[in-house]
Amino acid sequence: MKHVPTLDIRRYDSDRDAFVAELGAAYREFGFCCISGHGIPKADIDAAYRAFQAFFALPDAVKRSYHQAGTGGARGYTPFGVETAKDSKYADLKEFWHIGREIPRDSKYAAVMPPNVWPNEVEGFREHGYGLYQALDALGTRVLRALALHIGLAEDFFADKTRFGNSILRPIHYPPITTDDIPNVRAGAHEDINFITLLVGASAAGLEVLTREGQWLPITTEGDAIVVNIGDMLQRLTNHVYPSTTHRVTNPQGEQARQPRYSVPFFLHPNPDVVLDVLPSCISAENPSRYPTSITSHEYLLERLREIKLI
Repeated sequence: MKHVPTLDIRRYDSDRDAFVAELGAAYREFGFCCISGHGIPKADIDAAYRAFQAFFALPDAVKRSYHQAGTGGARGYTPFGVETAKDSKYADLKEFWHIGREIPRDSKYAAVMPPNVWPNEVEGFREHGYGLYQALDALGTRVLRALALHIGLAEDFFADKTRFGNSILRPIHYPPITTDDIPNVRAGAHEDINFITLLVGASAAGLEVLTREGQWLPITTEGDAIVVNIGDMLQRLTNHVYPSTTHRVTNPQGEQARQPRYSVPFFLHPNPDVVLDVLPSCISAENPSRYPTSITSHEYLLERLREIKLI
């Protein structure tokens, strides 16, 4: 049976050519790979999870006080049952929080990257939440170096395009499911919007990836592995050389359904003004350009947020 491989990113320094080839092959096949050896301490991940769980355990009225109406959930809290997968009739069974990049308020991106809000009720939320944001941002940068090399670009090709990326850390709480006859799933089948997504703590069952053959393939991680997948912006930029793969979070059966589920994806985005034109190195006679019109990453983001009912 097929499986999404786990690759040790330390091989980028010790066995670069082979690592880049294996990583590129995994993404071309699945759009997904699991990355181990990343060096983010388990204690830091656990501390962030504890802070996030403490927030979601707060009374509903307190959580809703951090909802930023009219912002598309860009920062702060988004209540249960709001986000809806594209073309789905039912809202996802989740609530979440968004942490964004801290930038100077005189930055040219300030208008589209608002300041973070932080819950006063949870000690360590800001420290551990933004610490994990920075760690995953750095890891994502390392993954992008290898992806750039695989498609014949300079190692640092993505560096200046993501330095001020409108990236998001999204702690998610899927509450216990108390009835067996609901039509909703925890997260409906969808593709991610951004360049790449890094999911830390995917040890609980539920995440599934749709293979090229049309089969749903479960993904769970072991040890320190982090799931990293391609998003639609990178699929567009690479003319589908790196596919953005459909995935979902299914509802567990029986007693497992009565347990909450937590996950923390990091959505690595380009800078808001990056133009998502197809890379010349990804165009060929067999793979002509699929996107003749230009669009910036911010325009693309707004288009997609409307589709999933966040704005």
